[in-house]
Amino acid sequence: MDLQTRIQLNNGVQMPVLGLGVFLSKDGEETYNAVRWALEAGYRHIDTAAVYGNEESVGRAIRDSGIPREELFVTTKLWNTRIRAHEEEQAFAESLRKLQMDYVDLYLIHWPVREEQGYVRAWSKMEAFNKQGRARAIGVSNYHVHHLQDLLAVADVPPALNQVECHPELTQVELSDFCREKGIAFEPWSPLGRGKLLENETLKDIAKAHGKTTAQVILRWGLQRGFVNIPKSVHKERIEQNAQLFDFALSQGEMERIFALNKNERVGSDPETFNF
Repeated sequence: MDLQTRIQLNNGVQMPVLGLGVFLSKDGEETYNAVRWALEAGYRHIDTAAVYGNEESVGRAIRDSGIPREELFVTTKLWNTRIRAHEEEQAFAESLRKLQMDYVDLYLIHWPVREEQGYVRAWSKMEAFNKQGRARAIGVSNYHVHHLQDLLAVADVPPALNQVECHPELTQVELSDFCREKGIAFEPWSPLGRGKLLENETLKDIAKAHGKTTAQVILRWGLQRGFVNIPKSVHKERIEQNAQLFDFALSQGEMERIFALNKNERVGSDPETFNF
């Protein structure tokens, strides 16, 4: 396994196991530089979203990199207000225009919008984007088991991936097991707990034993669970460090010590109660 390692999604599309997330990266030079540094470090997977407001900078960085589009994996997401307004088609067209791309590799419903059961209703639009070739794969974000069950009951194309908050204090064992059983890839967001886990003594102890950073240990834990990782950083050194996960492995005992940190505590919003 190395930075170029890919998993196969349930529709046959190949997805790199490590990518750069750009949540909270400012539009303009901050996002542009982060993406360029990631691509120079060997990343081939970038994860953005319409609501992040930085799709244009992501697209510009990718174009300026000179890397052939077919070598890259780009994810963006459909925002909640566009689902409520039945503007899925317009929203997707805007994302493609901002990215200056004919297609994305993965398009996700960002949150399980409850109104009119939008988290299910919008899926027919997602399937159309997939069939048109404008989204090579389609999936969801922040879906719990019951959301996935509702969707799978009516979907012609099952979701390829579920992106949710997951880190050592929110291990998501039940949800990740359900996704694995259904052939849905699992991708944590905020895998480092928005930085709050970097000073955890257990993680620091494991990191010291391997000569690694706590961030690298957390990301390796996700990789060994079979997950796709998309850590966010706008710092060149950390972007490069976050890719150095393939020259060590955690023992079963170390994996269990990390699992034991679980508190079922979130750093982000709860998919059952979010209000945006």
